[in-house]
Amino acid sequence: MVTNTPNNSARSAQGPVASNAQGSNAQLPSLTALRGVAALWVVVYHYSVQCLPTLDLVPHTYLVHKGYLAVDMFFMLSGFVMTHVYHRAFSESVSRNYRSFLFARVARIYPLHLLILVLFVATAVAAQLTAGASIDSLRNVPLRGSESVSAFVANVFMLQGLNAGQLSWNYPSWSISVEFMAYLLFPFALPAIWRASDKAKIAVALFLVALLALLAFLTKGNFDQWDGPITLLRCLPEFILGTLLYCAFRAVPRGSFLDRDATAFGVLLMIILCLHVGAPDLLIACLFAVLVLTAVLNTGSFAGFANTPSLIWLGDISYSLYLVHGFIQFVTTKLLGHFGIQDHGDLSIYSSLALMALMIAVSLAASHLTYFGIEIGCRQYLRNLFGVRKKSQLVPVRVRSSPPIAAQRRV
Repeated sequence: MVTNTPNNSARSAQGPVASNAQGSNAQLPSLTALRGVAALWVVVYHYSVQCLPTLDLVPHTYLVHKGYLAVDMFFMLSGFVMTHVYHRAFSESVSRNYRSFLFARVARIYPLHLLILVLFVATAVAAQLTAGASIDSLRNVPLRGSESVSAFVANVFMLQGLNAGQLSWNYPSWSISVEFMAYLLFPFALPAIWRASDKAKIAVALFLVALLALLAFLTKGNFDQWDGPITLLRCLPEFILGTLLYCAFRAVPRGSFLDRDATAFGVLLMIILCLHVGAPDLLIACLFAVLVLTAVLNTGSFAGFANTPSLIWLGDISYSLYLVHGFIQFVTTKLLGHFGIQDHGDLSIYSSLALMALMIAVSLAASHLTYFGIEIGCRQYLRNLFGVRKKSQLVPVRVRSSPPIAAQRRV
């Protein structure tokens, strides 16, 4: 899952923005919208395909069923944004900036992750007590399984992604675990990639696509891999592809065909059509890479649409939405079980639609509260505690037929 805050604009009038010693605060709102839509797509996928099987739309379209591919976009966006923020810092010195980078990442993702984990445990305990279990019986907590002591410890140390089937209380959190592993390696890979020649960058990109092709071969084309070490074969190549996409973004001349609305909307339409017909996951993932590049380069109607307040808001709360929706699903399952509904397939289509709409609404509302009430405050508190500070920076965002937008946020 993308967990990065710089939501930048394509470019300022002066060209690509530069980063300070700690990183850049320049914003890329078009990517914010992509992140928000991807997070909502994951929510719809999990609620309809996994939680409410009567809503399966595969006979009509694969648009919902392929929602797991949003995670692949998250990984690319993370690599892109992390490169934007830290390319100068790590080009100058990895050792001097590594500590601040890791502390900034912990401050960004850990508080909400820990809060949701505690809520999962508290809800599980409350469900046991409501079902008539005694306090003494709660001492016999299983040592293995998704609701166990070992799973709790693994989540505390962000290791659940290595065996998510057995270790994830909050199953969507597998991706932030493997992404954090990518963070550990990223500062060492970035300087070499940043200084490489264009031919070397192309060679690396082809190698990474070959690794994704290997993933497709090993999984019979199914990128919905979230359990076990194979997730690293999904995450790491896509994260580094995000770095290469940022290098391409810096190199593309202004006025190229990639800047045009026809290109951005055309790529988006192609992705939707491929999703609808159930095209190979590898092809769709590659199209995501093109979409990220065209979206961030665009300064026309596509960027204007992506910068609408509702999509920016959705992107802002996307990390909260990604983590919170699993907890909402968990609570819903417990409540339905309490009222005697053990098999969600027993719900009628209309009941399932109403329940999913309610779950999405509650998830969005809860995510709004956790973003403004937990993410922002805890992130700033931990940054101050760790001594990680960053200068604020105003960057004009130029969108045709609309006034410049000034973005001022902290990573």
